[in-house]
Amino acid sequence: MTTSPDPFHWLGEINKASAVMVVEEGIVPESLAAPIVRAIETVIADGAKPGAERPGDYLALEAMLIAAGGPDVTRVHSGRSRQDINATFGRLYLRDDLLATLDALNLARAALLTLAATYPDAIIPAYTWGVQAQPTTLGHWLGAYEAAFARSAERFRQAYARVNLCPLGSAALGTSSFPVNRRRLSDLLGFSGVAENSLDATQVSPVDTRAEATQIAATAALTVGMFCADITAQYAQTRPWLTLNQGSRTGVSSIMPQKRNPSGLVWLRKLASTVAGGAGGFAFQAHNVPSGMHDYKPEGPDPVIRDGERMLMDLAGLVAELRFDPARALDEVNADYATTTELADVLQRDADVPFRVGHHFASDLVTFGRANGLRPAELPFDEVQRLYAEAAGAFGMAPDLPLSEAAFRTALSAEGMIQASQGQGGPQPAEVERMLSGQRAALDTDRTWVRTARDRLAQAERRRDVAFQALRGLSE
Repeated sequence: MTTSPDPFHWLGEINKASAVMVVEEGIVPESLAAPIVRAIETVIADGAKPGAERPGDYLALEAMLIAAGGPDVTRVHSGRSRQDINATFGRLYLRDDLLATLDALNLARAALLTLAATYPDAIIPAYTWGVQAQPTTLGHWLGAYEAAFARSAERFRQAYARVNLCPLGSAALGTSSFPVNRRRLSDLLGFSGVAENSLDATQVSPVDTRAEATQIAATAALTVGMFCADITAQYAQTRPWLTLNQGSRTGVSSIMPQKRNPSGLVWLRKLASTVAGGAGGFAFQAHNVPSGMHDYKPEGPDPVIRDGERMLMDLAGLVAELRFDPARALDEVNADYATTTELADVLQRDADVPFRVGHHFASDLVTFGRANGLRPAELPFDEVQRLYAEAAGAFGMAPDLPLSEAAFRTALSAEGMIQASQGQGGPQPAEVERMLSGQRAALDTDRTWVRTARDRLAQAERRRDVAFQALRGLSE
């Protein structure tokens, strides 16, 4: 989990950047550079002592600067306000938290892809309206969720680019008469550019930048909730095909010895709901608030983004604890009639029977089979032929089923339906492997993106410290 520095730390770093800029621009004479450096360093060192005061409000910290170096050190605040400092705080925290959340998201994506690689072509049931609809494969199903999380990752990266713009130097909202070099401040603090309009930077953008980030977290939470619901639904079965390993993510009943409750799924779903609700809560909190108010300006890290990181870390851990039973999954598919769409397709493709005729016949097969307690593979072929004759007769067509028994059985099998799939993005093995391979490559790229972003921040910190220490030599 993220352990970001506190506001006191960031005030020190902002003061370092400001000290460099005001001396470089001649706003403060070089003769004061070393005293300002010493005062800033003294306050930072004092704040690092056990039990020391670490104020996050600039005016409280400024009193400490004056005590350390006298009133001249307050010149470091030239062209600044608590407004642009606090707006900068918000972006510094959000920037770090977005990177941490991306790390967690990438861990969850990796866990999904690892599980998919275990049995990529294992056949499983897929559902619509809560009813078994068609067979698919484990790799196809998990790849669908990874695709959704990849979109969330893209949204977070795009949001990061908009967050990573520096408000510092905007003063209260309209800049100042000092020749503040905002681009230099931006570079020293590791931002990629300046949040240009000073009123937007301090008073307007705190709403939409934070709202965007929380809504992206909420979008990821919706995907997490759907994934949890898919698995939780199976626990109503006597023999689920995807379960949690018995341990910390399963719970037992205090009275019923047989219970192995999927508590990990429930807690993860609850956390996802907390993230989605928090995003909505911020939207209501900031709605219809005039610019310049405090309502939409966080005092520190955004709890929604922090909860989003926790949620995605928990998802990664939960996926690693999933146990898949391929034989049980296939048996669940074979127990029902989820392959009858393929039967209608085969009749049209191989025997020139119009799809609606084939669909009518297949539907009659389902009704007959269920009424007689028969699985698809147990349907007597003479009854199949009889039902086809009745269905074809209703459309004025020849009564003979234009399929051999072997062709009929293949068309009605889950394996046959999966192998026959040809559409782009379908569950056929070659297509699943193509998609999973692309997803693995995209995940590697996304991981590199996060590492590069962090490297840039580390490089900026080093540049800031070098430039700050160089001030000492200007007047000593």
